[in-house]
Formats: sequence, C-alpha cells, structure tokens
Amino acid sequence: MGLTHTAFMEEDVQKGFDPRLARRFFTIVWAYKGLLFLGVGLLMVFRLSDIAAPWITKTAVDAFMNRPDRPVEERLNGVHWLALAFLAIVLLKIAANYAETITTLLIGQRVMHDLRMRVFNHMQSLSLSFFSRNPVGRLMTRVTSDVSALNEMLTSGLVAIAGDIITLAAAVAVMLHYDWRLTLVAFAVVPVMLWGTRIFRRFARQIHRITRAKVARLNAYLSENLGGMKVVQLFRREAENRRRFDEYGRDLYRTHLRATFYSAVFFPFVDIMRATAVALVVWYGGGRVVQDRITLGTLIAFIAYIELFFRPLRELAEKYNILQSAMAAAEKIFSVLDEKAEIVDPPAPEPLPDVRGEVEFDAVTFGYEPGHDVLHEIAFRAKPGEMIALVGPTGSGKTSIVNLLCRFYDVRRGRVLVDGHDVRAVAQRELRKRVAIVLQDVFLFTGTVAENIAMGDRSMPRASIEAAARAVHAESFIRSLPGGYDARVSERGSTFSAGQRQLIAFARAFASDPRIIILDEATSNIDTETEMLIQDGMKRLLAGRTSVVIAHRLSTIQRADRILVLHHGRLLESGTHAELLRNGGMYARLHELQFEAEAPAPAPGV
Repeated sequence: MGLTHTAFMEEDVQKGFDPRLARRFFTIVWAYKGLLFLGVGLLMVFRLSDIAAPWITKTAVDAFMNRPDRPVEERLNGVHWLALAFLAIVLLKIAANYAETITTLLIGQRVMHDLRMRVFNHMQSLSLSFFSRNPVGRLMTRVTSDVSALNEMLTSGLVAIAGDIITLAAAVAVMLHYDWRLTLVAFAVVPVMLWGTRIFRRFARQIHRITRAKVARLNAYLSENLGGMKVVQLFRREAENRRRFDEYGRDLYRTHLRATFYSAVFFPFVDIMRATAVALVVWYGGGRVVQDRITLGTLIAFIAYIELFFRPLRELAEKYNILQSAMAAAEKIFSVLDEKAEIVDPPAPEPLPDVRGEVEFDAVTFGYEPGHDVLHEIAFRAKPGEMIALVGPTGSGKTSIVNLLCRFYDVRRGRVLVDGHDVRAVAQRELRKRVAIVLQDVFLFTGTVAENIAMGDRSMPRASIEAAARAVHAESFIRSLPGGYDARVSERGSTFSAGQRQLIAFARAFASDPRIIILDEATSNIDTETEMLIQDGMKRLLAGRTSVVIAHRLSTIQRADRILVLHHGRLLESGTHAELLRNGGMYARLHELQFEAEAPAPAPGV
C-alpha cells in the first residue's frame, strides 16, 4: 500500500521555462480584457500617486520651507496648500488602490472558475487509462491548489508587476530629470543587484517545481489512505501510514525551508543594496547641496525616489517567487489539458437508431499495455434478448470484455459490434445511452437517493424513479429512510449497506431503460431473501433486452441462454448450463468444486 516516490516525482522538474505557458494562460485572462484594462488604469493612478508625493515634498522644501527671503505668511500659505494637495493625493491613492484590488480579485476569481471548469470538463472526457496512470490526489491538486497558484500569480503577481514596472520607470525618469549625475551614483549598486537576482532566480525556479511535485505526492497519499480507511484500520496500518505520511510531510517541509532560505538571504541583500544607494546619494548629493549645485529638496526627493525604486525591485523578487510557483503549477495544469483522450468519437459518427441489442465480438484481441494481451481472438454473438454469462478464474478477461463493450478501451485487433455497428464508428454517448451496468462495488454520489437513481437526468419524472425502485423491490427500504427518496446520500454511499447500494444500482439500471444490461457480480453482496426479490425484478428488466452477466456463483447463471467459459483470455467453452455439464470440461469442474464447497457439512456421527 502506498505510492512510491518515483511515481510522484515523474513530473519533469528540470524543464526550462516555456513562454507558451504564459501565452496560454493570458488567453484565458483576455476574456476579461475590459476589467483588465480598468485594473491597469487604476493601478497607474495608484502608483503615479506615489511618484507625486516626493515632488510635493521637494516643492515644499525648496519653494517655501528653505526660503527665508519670502514673506512668512506666503510661505505658510504655500505649505498649507501643498499639505492639502498631499492629503488629496493620499485619498486618491487609497480610492484607486481599493478599486484596483476589487477589480483584480474579480478577474482572478472568474479566471480561476473558468480554468477549473476547463480542467474538470477535460478530465471527464479522458479515457479510463488516464485515470489508471494518475492518482486521484494528484489530479485533485491540479484542480485545486495548482489553479489557486495561478490565481495568486494573476492577483498578486502580473498586475502588481505591471505596477512595479510603472513605478520604476516613473522614478527613474524623475530622477534623471532632477540630476543625471546623482542618478548614476544611486544606480551604481544595480549591477551587483542584478547579479544577485540572477542567482536567486536560478534556485527559486527549481525549488518551486520540486515543491509542486511534492505537494501532489502528499495529496495523492492522503487521498489513497482516506479512501482505504476501512482496510487501514482492519489491518492495523495506522502506525506505518503515519510514518510514511510523516516522511512525505517532512520532505515537503524541508523543501519549503529551502525556498524560505533563498528568500531570507535575497531580501536582506536587496535591503543592503538600497541602504548602500541611499548612503552614496547622501555622500555625493550632500556635497552638491553644500556646493549649491542642487537644492536640499532635490536631495530629499532623491532619497524618497530611491526608496520607490528599490521597493518595486524587492517586490519584483517576491513576485518572482509567486511567478515561479505559478509557472510550475501551469506546467502541470496544461499537461493535463494537453492530454489526449485515447478513446475518441469518429469525425462523422454513424447513427445508432433503435437498438435491438445484438452484440458481437469478432476475433477480438486486446491488451491494456503493448505486448501484453489479455484477450486472444475472442469471438461470440449474443442475439437480441439473450442472456450471456461469462465465467472463469480471476484474470481470465471477463471484465475486459465488459470494458470493450462499453468502449472504455479499444480493441487491438478485431471488432466489437452492436447491431452490426462497430462501436468505434458510433458516438460514445449514443452507445453508452443504450447500455446499463450494475457493478459489484456500487458507486453512489453525494446527493439524494432519487438523484442517484436518475443519475443526473433532471428531466426524469419522479414517477419513473419510483417505478424503477418498485421493480427491484428497493422501495420498502427507501421509504424507511428519513426523507424517503429525498434522503441524503453521503460520499460513496457509506451510510448504506452493500445490499442497499446494489438495490439502488438496480433501480438506476431500470430507470435508464437500456437495451443492453451488464451485471458484474451484481448480487454477490445481497442476502438470499433479497436476491430472490431482485431475481423477480430482473425478469422484467431483462425481458427483451440483451444481458451480459459476470458471475462466480454459478447457481445464478443456470438459466443463461449461453455461458462462455474464459481462461487466460481465451474462450474455452460455450453452451448452456446443461450442455457444459455434459461436456465435462472446465465449467463442469468449476461447478463440481462450488457444489462441494457449498454443500452442508455432515452432521456429527453420520
């Protein structure tokens, strides 16, 4: 039990940055270009307000505070008006920041919803082989935390980066306007800063990709253990699972510590560069003030603009963390969206009119993996209304035949036909609309009993739902539930017994009115009394319909029109129950073994 480190680290954390990812994400964002432009406009107002504040301070110092030659009253009035202007800019900045934040968050939530729906819808269209290769927890990470990482990039990253660039450009332009020499002195530390940033980027990019992969591993292991909690507790696996979860958690913890270490080193480095720039400006600019080459207000404004220049640089580095985490998430999300369904509808599907229910396997060879066939030249035909039973040891290929009939997989050689139509030539939806399946392990969805019988068909009348339940004698136990047909079903129907879940599954099959019924050990978890009631309902369900029944209990298929005996993926025998017993082959041996196993033990002393 448990998923290996290798299985989870197969994701490519070495891949370089792909600008196509950013373009694809921006294509989704572009659907809200109106809000995007509004947000950028508000952001420009907000950031330019920062640029205006030092200019007001410079004007106040140079024009009024440091002008003893001007009348006191004039100087006071000037300072008062500039103070009011400063207050107005602050209020404008607050209003613009509020509106920009609301706009950006609105865009982020809409994009996140669109992206999640796109991933969810795409995953529903993928073939079953995809889900056999990818753990549930990893796929949940794609739809949840990975999408959230992209949302954080949009709301706290891209728009904020645009604002940082605006602030940088405006600050540099104003500083050059005031004194280009002082500007060059302030920027003397920029080459060192760029060198440090380059090193930080290289480490940050890799660590964030590794983090996304380890988060997916932890989620998948958690999902697996929660889903198998009954087995965990039954076999006393709590301590081992706790140890392994702790191992994965600590591994993720150490990875986060590495990311924190890089940030903890880099951000103080930026602050040191900023302080060094301020010291250089005070040293060089102070001398120019003493020499009357620049004003005191210019020096004060320069120090403020240095703060405005380095603050975006520091934030850009922080945003780079968000960007790298988002790019790592985008790689995973778009890898799912790029996954191609192996089972696809043909460009021009053949119509599937009123299906009579004829099923034919024409020399079918199939394997789940190349070079490992599980079915070999299987050939049989079921006439409309016939009951075909599949028997054989575990791994003989019974479930594979069902998978091919429903077209969950495609044959490697041969054909699967329904009413003479190759299932690969018709639309999957049209094919599966004619097929109902009742599995041994019934899956119930969160919702109501009625919704589980209707299986999401909102147009199905309540009368049809209740009639289906009555047909399989499920109505009595449903009526006894609090709320009856509107009783709530917990996740996977965990509050129902196995027999009750199967009764709901039989009602679900009745309600869909299929032409082909598949029963996979459908009565194995039902007591004898309930099974007798279901057998009565099955007669009405199977009347006029083709049925394919997988059974290990041979007593349940004695009335089958034909029994197919499979062994190692090959069809060994075919015939009725009586014919196969007379032949004395594998079926007869299986029947004899079951009869001996089920026969009551002799009384003591007999």
